[in-house]
Amino acid sequence: MAVSGETKRRFALATALRGLLMLLAGLYAIIWPGEALTVLVLAGGILLVVDGVLGLWSLTFGGGKSGNYWFDVISNALSLILGVLILISPLVATVLTVSILAVMVGIAALLVGIMQIVVIVRERELYARIWPVVLSGISYVLLGLVFLLFPLLSASIGMILGGILLVLFSFGLFGWAWRLYQRSKAS
Repeated sequence: MAVSGETKRRFALATALRGLLMLLAGLYAIIWPGEALTVLVLAGGILLVVDGVLGLWSLTFGGGKSGNYWFDVISNALSLILGVLILISPLVATVLTVSILAVMVGIAALLVGIMQIVVIVRERELYARIWPVVLSGISYVLLGLVFLLFPLLSASIGMILGGILLVLFSFGLFGWAWRLYQRSKAS
C-alpha cells in the first residue's frame, strides 16, 4: 500500500513537533535543572494518581480482578495516596525522591567500586596490568561518594546531562523530519 505525499508530510510535521518538544524540554532541563526535577516529580505524582484511580475503578467496575484482590486494592490505594502526597508538596517530594535515589545510586557505585578493587587485587597474578581496573574501581568509589554527599547536586548535574541528550536527540528528529518532508515532495 502506497503512502500519499500528504500523509508523508503529516509524518514529517509530527516528527518535527516531537523534535521541538524535546528541544524545549532539553533546554528547560539545562537552564533550570532544579525546576525540571520538580516537574518530573510532579509528572510522576500525576501518573501515580491516574494509575491508582484507574486501578481502583477497574477493580470495582471494570472486572479487572486478578487472583489477589486485596493486594491489588492495597497497591492501587497506595499509588493513589502517594500521588496525592507528591502533588500536595512537590518540593518536599522532589527532595526526598532525589535524595533516596541518589543514596541508592551512591551505595551501588560504592559497592561496585570496592568489589572491583578487591577482586583485582586478590587475583592480580592473573592479569598483566591491574591499574586500569583499580582506576575504574576508584572512579566508582568517588562517584558513589559524590552521590552520597551531594545528592541534589548530583541530580541537578544528571538533569543537565539528560537535557543535553534531549537537545542532541531533537536534532536527530529534525533531520529525520527533513528527510520525510523531502520524500513527501518527491512523491
